[in-house]
Amino acid sequence: MIRINNLSYKYKFSDDILENINLEISDGEIITIVGKNGTGKSTLAKLISGILVPKKGEILIDNINTKNKKTKKELRKQIGILFQNPENQIIFPTIKDDLEFALKNLEIDDRENKIKEALNMVDMNGFYEKESYGLSLGQKQRINIAGILAIGTKYIVMDEPTTMIDTLGKEKIHKIIRELKKKGYTFIIITNNSEELLLGDRIIILEEKKIKKIINKKDIINNIQVFNECEIKLPYIIDILLELKNMRININNIEDYSKENLIKIIKENIDKK
Repeated sequence: MIRINNLSYKYKFSDDILENINLEISDGEIITIVGKNGTGKSTLAKLISGILVPKKGEILIDNINTKNKKTKKELRKQIGILFQNPENQIIFPTIKDDLEFALKNLEIDDRENKIKEALNMVDMNGFYEKESYGLSLGQKQRINIAGILAIGTKYIVMDEPTTMIDTLGKEKIHKIIRELKKKGYTFIIITNNSEELLLGDRIIILEEKKIKKIINKKDIINNIQVFNECEIKLPYIIDILLELKNMRININNIEDYSKENLIKIIKENIDKK
């Protein structure tokens, strides 16, 4: 479990970026964090992953305090972060050398098998000895995910991970996230992508340095006003569901926002009539 207690943070010569953030994230949960630009989303991602250290309050990753310099190596084995530009996290020309680098630094054995298994988990089987040059941005981002998985990390922070990736690449990464969730991995996803927002079991809305609201996926329909107030765009499927609600079709507590489930709901109600 990740616990964020009374967290506040500001950069040098700036006002507070985040103020009094309290949040618990359970194992196997997907959290999506949204908000307008400048609300501190990326700063929060860096704090959770241990890149930045809280000025006030604390963050505990399975009881490892991110402030504790003595446990930095253990922290890196527990949580990893993915950034917007996939190329910024790839250092070496070959995938093998790139992914082995972090494992060597963390003194992790059986590196080849761990890397090959991780590559298989992101649908990049057979790429172990290939060069990263020439791969699409989506493939490179999947390589970066594999690098985190090979370490044995259970918590993965993603800071707008599909911003630079085409539609097909986005869909593949979303599928990987869903599959890894089934295996117990935990994701904290910072996003401005309306479709990506629906990946979350809970949606955290940041506004004016603080958490404005925490919304369970099944309650999105009942919180449209909050999203509108915070200028957060919702995906088109929510508009369709609202139309169905206006037609007095029961969509309460819906948690599966897939096209398939939408068709199922419509069909069930046509059959009833």
